[in-house]
Amino acid sequence: MRILAVSDVESKYYYEFYSSGKLKGFDLILACGDLKPAYLEFLVTMAGCPLYYVHGNHDEGYPREPEGCVCIDDKLVVFRGVRIMGLGGSYRYRPGEYMYTERQMRRRIRRLGFSLWRRRGIDILVTHAPAKGLNDLDDLPHRGFACFLRLLEKHEPRYFIHGHIHREYDISVPQKDTYGKTVVINACGHCVIEY
Repeated sequence: MRILAVSDVESKYYYEFYSSGKLKGFDLILACGDLKPAYLEFLVTMAGCPLYYVHGNHDEGYPREPEGCVCIDDKLVVFRGVRIMGLGGSYRYRPGEYMYTERQMRRRIRRLGFSLWRRRGIDILVTHAPAKGLNDLDDLPHRGFACFLRLLEKHEPRYFIHGHIHREYDISVPQKDTYGKTVVINACGHCVIEY
């Protein structure tokens, strides 16, 4: 399965410099937040495949949800046998619709406990924020969630895809990394994944 992961920054390659057929061949698009609805609608229309997304910390006040796209915030969905769990939002650094404390994020994960048990885990974890200490930054707005680490350790998904950490914030933050058996991908901009 060929997956396009996008987050935070509209990819000029797939948008401004788009040419016919450039988005063909993808089976799924995963969007990790902070992208305009019009951009997501463009991607899903031109790719002709499903687009699942979670909200980022700057997605509050969306004028509307993107048409043709499926929000997987606080859900565990199955696509072609691949179990995908979505948890949008960032660490709370100010009042906001998609900002959470560590405790609130743990509670969101607990609410998915039955789905995790029923589906026997997950294959892909899609979030906006990174995990604490795993390619996050020291400042409060870009801190990751410790509960994501426990989720990775317990369920060992094949991929953990997040956004939020722009490469220009710290060039030393890799786009791809590993944590145990999980490949960690910072989808800021775009990244192609062969699942």
